[in-house]
Amino acid sequence: MTAVRQLHDIGRRRAWAIWLTGLGVYVLAIFHRTSLGVAGLIAADRFDISGSQLATFTVLQLLVYAGMQIPVGVMLDRFGSKTMILGGLLAMTVGQLWFSVAGSFGVGLAARALVGAGDAMIFTSVLRLIALWFNARQVPVLNQLTGIVGQLGAVIAAVPLSAALHRWGWTMTYATTASLGVIFTLGVIVLVKDSPYERGEVERIQVRAMGRSLVQVFREPGTKLGFSLHFTTQFAPTVFALLWGFPFLVQGQGRTPTEASALLTLMTFVALVAGPVIGRWSGRHPYHRSVFALSVVGAIALVWAIVLALPFPAPMWLLVLFIAVTAIGMPTSMVAFDLARSFHRSERLGRASGFVNMGGFTASLLTMALVGILLDLRAPGGPATYTLDDFRVAMSSQFLIWGVGALMLRRYRRRSLARVAGTPGALAALRRGETLLPGISRDRDD
Repeated sequence: MTAVRQLHDIGRRRAWAIWLTGLGVYVLAIFHRTSLGVAGLIAADRFDISGSQLATFTVLQLLVYAGMQIPVGVMLDRFGSKTMILGGLLAMTVGQLWFSVAGSFGVGLAARALVGAGDAMIFTSVLRLIALWFNARQVPVLNQLTGIVGQLGAVIAAVPLSAALHRWGWTMTYATTASLGVIFTLGVIVLVKDSPYERGEVERIQVRAMGRSLVQVFREPGTKLGFSLHFTTQFAPTVFALLWGFPFLVQGQGRTPTEASALLTLMTFVALVAGPVIGRWSGRHPYHRSVFALSVVGAIALVWAIVLALPFPAPMWLLVLFIAVTAIGMPTSMVAFDLARSFHRSERLGRASGFVNMGGFTASLLTMALVGILLDLRAPGGPATYTLDDFRVAMSSQFLIWGVGALMLRRYRRRSLARVAGTPGALAALRRGETLLPGISRDRDD
């Protein structure tokens, strides 16, 4: 193998500047992704649509996001992070500007699809920058910080965006948010470099070999384990923050819009605090990552069961606990990308991360659609007629997704451990706390 010359220091000032720039873009992507969450009731009135149609906005956006993860992963390994981030910024900026002037349901759908396409290019691109620019022990924590600090975009969308919509109106608010993409584009052009190495460690994929390489990545049990973990842990906080949490709290639980916004903000801050703790733990105990994820899923399902079983709106203290436990699913889902890194070398990390990232968003869009359909069946009069009983039935659909995800997690944990045990030295390294495994994610003599 030809030696690759290192041009820049790992984990030093330049690396931090690159990460912070990518992190800023990811915060913007989360903001755009969640910007419909607090505007759901306004959007229903603006476009004169039903609950399932309202859900279609976010379902389509996430469907595009999830569907693009594989081609984005291939392009990421081919072109590098900088090009993909710039492409994502362009698509999100145009999509959000288009959404600001959309006057019909169809135009609004097309605009949100474009936002989803741009959003799809950001997260895994930033993770690849982290994998190349930082030391192995730093990566799990920085992955967690990226995923959780990025959720500050949801905080901005939950409170300031809500206020702006009521003060400035739909068009001015969304057009202003679109303009932020221009500023971040300039920052990426000036500051971001794909790799500290001379050749950038970008695998030049030929078209003929593309399908074969995707099959090889997908066949790796660790890829399926990462997909399953992301599928099972991420969807509950995502569905709640992106679409159904605000209506559930306001019309189902009888909370004021201000209280609902505060609870959504609390979700982000709990995840922000839990993220680094989970990141450090997963970095030290990689052997137990999927077992930890199953425990978190059990806790989330339990608090949901308690809140939905009550014959009356939950008291505020219980809602706070409910929000806090649900929020932990988001940083736990980030462990899935540590799994991908353990089972793939860096030249395949884009494709592996793309497969993994499909998991949570596949589960999210399925859940959003199920909730919307059940609400329409229960309340044909539209969002204004939703009751607690309607939400109790609709939100119970999450238990089906948790059950399927838990079964997948158990199955692919066994297969992944068999894969590790079949590679000399890998299982011992995993139990010692190593996340880069000899013969799997790194050469045995590294």
